[in-house]
This record gives sequence, C-alpha cells and structure tokens, in this order.
Amino acid sequence: MEPQEIVFCKGGGCTAKLGPGILARVLNNLPKTYDPNLLIGFDGSDDAAVYKLTDDLAIVQTLDFFPPMVEDPYIFGQIAAANALSDIYAMGGDVKTALNIVCFPEAMDLNILGKIMLGGSEKVREAGGVLAGGHSIADSDVKYGLSVTGVIHPDKVFANSGCKVGDALILTKPLGVGIVCTASRMKAASKEAYDLAVKSMTTLNKYASEILRKYRLHGCTDVTGFGFLGHLCEMVTDQATARIYKEKVPYIPECEDYVEEFYLTAAAQRNRNHVQDKVEFRNCSFATEEILYDPQTSGGLLASVDKEDVPAIMEELEKLGLPCGVVGEILPKQEKAVIIQ
Repeated sequence: MEPQEIVFCKGGGCTAKLGPGILARVLNNLPKTYDPNLLIGFDGSDDAAVYKLTDDLAIVQTLDFFPPMVEDPYIFGQIAAANALSDIYAMGGDVKTALNIVCFPEAMDLNILGKIMLGGSEKVREAGGVLAGGHSIADSDVKYGLSVTGVIHPDKVFANSGCKVGDALILTKPLGVGIVCTASRMKAASKEAYDLAVKSMTTLNKYASEILRKYRLHGCTDVTGFGFLGHLCEMVTDQATARIYKEKVPYIPECEDYVEEFYLTAAAQRNRNHVQDKVEFRNCSFATEEILYDPQTSGGLLASVDKEDVPAIMEELEKLGLPCGVVGEILPKQEKAVIIQ
C-alpha cells in the first residue's frame, strides 16, 4: 500500500485556533489561583501572562504555534515566529528569550524543517531576543511556533481592557489575511494581495509597540484568531461601546472580491457566532462583515489612545509602510458593545 502523501499546507495560522466560545467554557471551569504577583493571568482575555518579580521588573510569558497557512516553509517560519512574538508587544514588553515548538512528520524532508526554523530564528533575532532551545515531537502534520519570555515594568503593562470614553481606536495593520490565504490555497489570490498579506504577517509588532508606548495608551491587543470584532469585544468588555467607522478600517483591497467568491473560513463563522449578539452593523455589506470577523495571523495592534495624541501617533505609524488607520472611538456604554457604521 502506497504511503499517503504528506501535504505541507492544508490551511492553518490562527484559523486553526479553537473557537472563542469553546475555549471560554473550558477556561471558566479551571480553578483560579490567587497570587498577588500574577498581574495578568488566564482569567482575563489578555494576550500574555505578566508576573511581577520586583517593584521594577515583571516577566511577560506567552506561547503560540499552528499549522502552515502558506506553502513556503521559510516564510511560514517567519510568520509563526512574528505571531508568537506579537503577544509580548501587545502587552508593551520587550522580547528576551524564545523556545521553538515543533511538530513534524518523520517522513517529511528535514530540509523543510530547517527552513521553517531558520525563518523563525531570524525573526527572534530581529526582535532582539535569544533563541534558547525548544521541544519537538513527531506528528502527522507540520506545526511550528514559539514560547516567548519578555520583560516589562509592572506599572507600564498594556492591558487590553483599559479603554476610556473619548479614546480613539487605532489599527496598525490591514485586515483580511485569512481571506487572502484562503483564496491563495485555491490559486485565486493576486500576487499583489498575497504579497501584502505576507508583508503584514511577517512584520513584527515591535515597531508599532515602541511607537505606541510613547503616548497615552489605555488599552491594547493584537488582532489574531478571534478577528477584529472578537478582540475588540474583549477590549470594551461591559464597560463601554466602540463605534467603528467602516470606511476607515484598513484591509487588503481584493478581500471584497474574494468574499463575493466565498473564499471564507470556518474560523470566521465561529467568530461571528461568538460575538454577533454584541455587534450592530448599520448599512454594512456582507464583505465588510466578513472582513471584520476574519481571523488574522500575526495581525496588527488595536490600541485605545488619547485623541489628542492621534496625529503624532499616525505620523509615526504611517512611516512603517503598512496600511493603518484611526478606525473608531470609545463611547459610553450602549446596548451593543460595538457599532459599525
């Protein structure tokens, strides 16, 4: 009997995440452990854990890994590493060490694994961190990522739920990479759309984070598997409402056409199911809805900042070379958590 061919890219990235509803049910049943030095743990919806060591030093810990969403193993390694490193930057921290997480079929060419790990190691170096080791297992499918440790001052943590009424919302990367990767696997994505998606996914959030931390920032998260709306709902919690201006949201232009051709993801539908009761769309197209629910891999930072700082922040962010924008504002609590108009 012929051995079954191992397919490198079946569809992965942050679309491979468990749905937010399923995950919440599991986490809610875990016992909570009180430790005064655990500043942020799994009982919230933040991007990484923060543990205070001294009055001036805390560590930021996170891990992330997933199957490939692109065919090039080197680019996949870069994307997976950038995505894992992103959680440190979403908290306002600096990367120090990283450990490889590897699942790889023994029957697959080890040169492929070498290219994945090379791409990952280069992103760790770009982040200013040290790749210190890792762990690998034999598996039927390829999966790769990092466990990352960073540092931060305990009083300068970017929690995701500190939004203040009157704040502006800034998004530092375009949406739509999940849609583009789906179209790409069907050989339907343009080179321009694919190249922009890859540029976005391989760009470290280090640079945007370093800009944002210079200003009055009240809440921050990175937009990944739960999509723009899923992560935004986590930010506003039950304390406020976000108004999003659909014309201001940056996204990869071809995404509207791909949505019309139904190059969609199951993960986007899970995101829709989880938060649709908290969201009100006013005169929005189906394509706009799908883009806002689309799971992002190594997506941008979504930041709630003082409105007076917006011009200076945007002047710096625009120099990074990716579509970005002031996408909305924080309002007093209304019936819905998010209004898109």
